[in-house]
Amino acid sequence: MTRVDFYQIETDEPTLAFACRLIEKIYRLGMKIHIHTVDAAQSAALDDMLWDYRPEAFIPHALYASREAVPVKIGHADEPVEHQQVLVNLSGQVPDFFSRFERVAEVVPLAETHRSAARQNYAFYKERGYELNYHPIKRP
Repeated sequence: MTRVDFYQIETDEPTLAFACRLIEKIYRLGMKIHIHTVDAAQSAALDDMLWDYRPEAFIPHALYASREAVPVKIGHADEPVEHQQVLVNLSGQVPDFFSRFERVAEVVPLAETHRSAARQNYAFYKERGYELNYHPIKRP
C-alpha cells in the first residue's frame, strides 16, 4: 500500500525551493520521481529551478510532455504512463493516480489556504487506511 508523507513547511522558504531540496534527496536515494504540479506555469517554474538548483547537484529531469527518459518528470495534467516510485504532489489536490506509486510526498506550503487543502487530503488518505507520516520543515 502507498505510504503518504506530509512535509509541512513552517518557514518562509518558497514552496518550489523546498521541493527542489526534497526532489534532490529522493533522487539521491535512487528513486524515480513524478512531480505533480498545479498547472503548466508551475511545471515550467520548477523545471527552470531544477536546472539552476545547486550546480554540483545535477538532477536529470524533464517536463512530462517531452517524453524524455529521465528519472524525474514534471507534469500537471496527464497521468504518468511509466511507473515512478515517488509522487511529489504540489497541486494541493489528491491526484486520481496517486495509488500506483509506492510513496506520495505531499508538500504543504506555509499559507493557511494551502493548509486547509492539506487537511482535506490528509482526511482523504486516512479514511482509506493509507500509512500517513508528518514532517514539520522548520529550516531550509
